[in-house]
Amino acid sequence: MNPVILFILGVVFVAVGVAASIALHEVGHLLPAKLFKVRVTKYMIGFGPTIWSRRKGETEYGFKALPLGGYVAMIGMYPPNKEDGSVRPSSTGMFQTLASEARSAAHEEVGPGDENRVFYKLPVWKKIIVMLGGPAMNLLIGLALTAVLLMGFGISTPTTTLADVSKCQVTEGETVDPDSAACKPTPAAQAGLKPGDTILTFDGKDAGTWAELSTRIRASAGRTVEITVQRDGRTVTSEVTPVLSSRPVIGDDGRQAKGTDGKPLYQEVGFLGIGSQTALVPQPASSVLPMAGENIKQISGVILNLPARVAGVAQAAFSSEPRDPNGPISVVGVGRVAGEVAAMEEVPVQARLATLVGLLAGLNFALAVFNLIPLLPLDGGHIAGALYEGVRRRIAKLFGKPDPGAFDIAKLLPLTYVVAGLLMAMGALLIYADIVKPVNLFG
Repeated sequence: MNPVILFILGVVFVAVGVAASIALHEVGHLLPAKLFKVRVTKYMIGFGPTIWSRRKGETEYGFKALPLGGYVAMIGMYPPNKEDGSVRPSSTGMFQTLASEARSAAHEEVGPGDENRVFYKLPVWKKIIVMLGGPAMNLLIGLALTAVLLMGFGISTPTTTLADVSKCQVTEGETVDPDSAACKPTPAAQAGLKPGDTILTFDGKDAGTWAELSTRIRASAGRTVEITVQRDGRTVTSEVTPVLSSRPVIGDDGRQAKGTDGKPLYQEVGFLGIGSQTALVPQPASSVLPMAGENIKQISGVILNLPARVAGVAQAAFSSEPRDPNGPISVVGVGRVAGEVAAMEEVPVQARLATLVGLLAGLNFALAVFNLIPLLPLDGGHIAGALYEGVRRRIAKLFGKPDPGAFDIAKLLPLTYVVAGLLMAMGALLIYADIVKPVNLFG
């Protein structure tokens, strides 16, 4: 298929996945709100002018022109003024006016019989459930996609089938002409091993996994052992003598370990000169939660260092420095990566689909974690406000004071506007960077 068409299909795949994730995020808010009898007036995907909507019962469902998010509108998000119970502006002060106008908007659709269906009258625990519903939905989507990725497609795993056989023994950074006298054949080349061979046994034992085989090869330096391979439907037996070779020590993070002096560490191990083919190997259900947890941990690390990461993106966008492949990217960047993955015709279709599914899973985990930041207008800000309300009421009860009532989160709207402005600026920067200096994930 034409690479351009494949690129477009990859972008469309992720675009539809993102839209579905946003829609389901809002369903996560909608369902508990309706369960707790809060009147929900709107369920919208996108922002700006409405391009299509339909009313069902008391709720209007629809799509808006800018598919950059979504929202659920509930009546009574903010309590009325304590002084007179009004919902209209009661002060000319800028901050007070912002809060009063928010109260007015939140109450403008409150009608007769709705007095006990407003959001602010919900118990604290119900408020938290409603606001947690969106991130929880993204977590569930991420878990489901991770299960599909691991149990359905599998993960890329080295096999005991050889991808390549080195002809010459070389030290790190050295190159040798394989047809010259300087080429010292590797043990694998001397034993006649060939790409495509599948190792069946090594030193009289089943080859096992690639990791197990590699461990036994490293421990067999200087010792001649029997090796059996399957080649073109035939079983071929040979002898091989791993040579002692200096190899990098790889840490748990996949990088070369360093000593206390900061220098790279090496170890002397047995060496054959072979490389493995990889294949998608389905994993058990028990691997889903650990993989999801590791994904969430990595995303949380990026978000915790978001200001520094965004500053790094800005520096790369306006200089010759490369982008950090582990840094934040926008939806434009995600779409570009998806398109590049889909257009890799040299990669099997199954592997490309697995990568796209993994991309959507990571995106949902990112949406969940990001929305839990305890700042308005994010869900975490509403959760923090509800928790503060609960603590305040508990303290008042403990000291025998009157119930202070619902916390007026509208008073935080000035901060909300600042945070919203920063989020929009960050989004614009990431989109710009993804256009002029995209992340290079594939070399």
